Amino acid sequence: MTAAERLVALESLDAETLCSRAETALAALVEVMNRETTFLRAGHVREATALTGEKTQLAQDYVALARAVQRAAPRLKAEAPTRVDALRRGHEALATQMAENLRVLATAKTVTEHLLSDVARAAGNTAKPKTYGASGQAPQQSADAMKGISINRAL
Repeated sequence: MTAAERLVALESLDAETLCSRAETALAALVEVMNRETTFLRAGHVREATALTGEKTQLAQDYVALARAVQRAAPRLKAEAPTRVDALRRGHEALATQMAENLRVLATAKTVTEHLLSDVARAAGNTAKPKTYGASGQAPQQSADAMKGISINRAL
């Protein structure tokens, strides 16, 4: 089944079922984002990273359902107006949660980059000679001296 066919199938669900599925997906996504944010604030990066796959799947599920809700909005507003209002409020809460999650992710990334840069700088500095030779010049750094570490900033 193609993505377009899945979207049409979701759109054709009755209002209560479509809204219920969207609310469930929304709640699950908010919950996993809350866990990730909590882990990152506590400095538990591995635990937060372990949630990436689940968060990605839940986000994809929610986006598909949200598209179906948008495309069926006139029908849903007529058939289940209170459910549509609840979804709107939930979506606004999700937007707030996502902003907080992104802020915490950016902070964790910045802290990690600074930490790695400090370690690289310190590792490189320990290999520099701190004395002068007989000629009054600092001795040349040996070829096998540590030259620092590499940092992948693509993350």
